[in-house]
Amino acid sequence: MASEIPKTMSGVVIEKPGGVDVLQYKTDLPVPEIKEGEVLVKNEYIGVNYIDTYFRTGLYPPSTGSYPLITGKEAAGTVVASKSPRFSPGDRVVYLSDATYAQYTTVSAARAVGPLPERISSETAAAALLQGLTALTFVREAAGIEQKLGISEGPWTLVHAAAGGTGSLLVQILSVMGAKVIATAGGKEKCELARCSGAQWTVDSKSENVVERVKDITNGKGVDVIFDGVGKATFDADLEIIARKGLIVSFGNASGKVDPLDILRLGAKNVKVMRPVLFGYIVTPEEWERWTTELFELIKSEKVKIKVHEVYPLEEVARAHSDLEGRKTTGKLLLKV
Repeated sequence: MASEIPKTMSGVVIEKPGGVDVLQYKTDLPVPEIKEGEVLVKNEYIGVNYIDTYFRTGLYPPSTGSYPLITGKEAAGTVVASKSPRFSPGDRVVYLSDATYAQYTTVSAARAVGPLPERISSETAAAALLQGLTALTFVREAAGIEQKLGISEGPWTLVHAAAGGTGSLLVQILSVMGAKVIATAGGKEKCELARCSGAQWTVDSKSENVVERVKDITNGKGVDVIFDGVGKATFDADLEIIARKGLIVSFGNASGKVDPLDILRLGAKNVKVMRPVLFGYIVTPEEWERWTTELFELIKSEKVKIKVHEVYPLEEVARAHSDLEGRKTTGKLLLKV
C-alpha cells in the first residue's frame, strides 16, 4: 500500500500570521511520515472552523510552537497507511487533529478518530464533527441540560450568532432537549434560519436592542444559560440578560477576545461563567465514544440536520476564510481535496 502513496501533496501553508493572503496553496509539500500508533489519512472533505482563523491571525499560537503551519482541525477520508491495530488501509474515518488543510494528514489512532458511521457520508461527517461535538458537549456537559419529556419545559437559553455553524447546531440540540430557546442573528434572513433550526424566539442583532428584547421575552427574568461564541461585542449584554444563578458559556472570539473580567461583577446575581473547550470533554476513548455516538444518532434520526453553506476547492481556502469572517455564511463551510 505504501508504494501507492506519493512523495508530495497539495496543502495550505501559513508562514507567518496575518490576513487571508498568508494562506498559501502549494502542490509540492512532503507527505508526512507516520509513526508508531498513527494512521495516514487521505482527506476527502475538510471542515473550516472559526478556530482556524485564530491560528491564521496569530490570536492562538501554532500547536507546533512555530511557523510554518498547516492549520485545520477536522476532516474525513480514507486510511492509506497504518501503524495501529485499530485501523487498516481502506478504512473510512472521521477525525479531529491538527494540519488537516492538506491532501494527507497523520493522525494518532489513540486520539479523536473513529470509523465513519454507516449511513453518514464523509461530507456530512466532516461538516458535523467539530461543531456538532462542541454544541453537544456544551449543552449536555458544560450546561448540564438534560432532555425533558415535554416541549419547552427546560431552562431559558440564548444562543448568539444562531445562524452560523455551531450556533445552528446549539439551537437544534437545545430544542431537542426541550429548552426554551432565544436566538440572536444579524438580519431577518438569518433570524428565519434560526427559527427553522428550532428557536422559539429570534432577536435581530442588527436592528433590535438585544437586552430589551430578551427581558421582554422572559418577562424580566432573563435567561438561565447563554451560549456566546461572539465574545467581546456581546459579553456586557450577557451580564445584563443572564438570570439570577445563571450560566454564561463563553466559547468564541468572533468579535475579539472578551476584556478582562472584574469578578465582582458576577456577585449581584450569583452568575457563573465558563470558558469550555471541546477537547477537554473528549480526552478518553470512552468520552469520544459517548459523544460521537450520541451526535451521529441525532443526525441519523434527523433530529439534528447538518447544513452545508458551500464546499470550496482546497485552493480557494482564502475565499472560505473571507466569507466566514465577513459573516456571509450560514451553516458549515467545507474544503474538498
